[in-house]
Amino acid sequence: MQSHPGRLSALIVQNANVYREGLGEKWSGVARYWSDPTGHPEVFQAFVSLAAAEQRHRSGTRHPARYNPDTWNDEFAFLSRPGQEQIQADLLYDYRTNVASYPAWQAWLRSHRPPTLVVWGRNDPSFIAAGAEAFRRDLPQAQIHLLDAGHFALDEANDQIADLILQFMVNQAR
Repeated sequence: MQSHPGRLSALIVQNANVYREGLGEKWSGVARYWSDPTGHPEVFQAFVSLAAAEQRHRSGTRHPARYNPDTWNDEFAFLSRPGQEQIQADLLYDYRTNVASYPAWQAWLRSHRPPTLVVWGRNDPSFIAAGAEAFRRDLPQAQIHLLDAGHFALDEANDQIADLILQFMVNQAR
């Protein structure tokens, strides 16, 4: 995308944050971890816990009782495999580079202004709705849809999101 922006015909974003105001409350704890990973092991342990895996899937959902427990149990089983603890610790620590890159990504958006569709779970506690709304600052023409969903909006609003994507792409083809 950076090297060949002309190859990008449109941008579709689903709860993918590029603005500080889109970072939910939990990120203040993660920031403490970034400043001193060995001094805050509780932040990492909470991140890879079964409770956190469940929270990532069920928080903000319209129908938590309908959510398949396999989603968070499978995630937790994966996170518990040998070698995953270090991989996940490295990924969580490295996410600070994403936040540091937000200004560059925003500048790219302002400079290239690709047609953009943003679909976002309004109730996502991790990447909060303000992150979706912030796209308007750099992409005033962006289509932004806040759905009654959590972080994994595609799990509970897949038909609605598919319709929005199809309509958006048909309009781009005109």
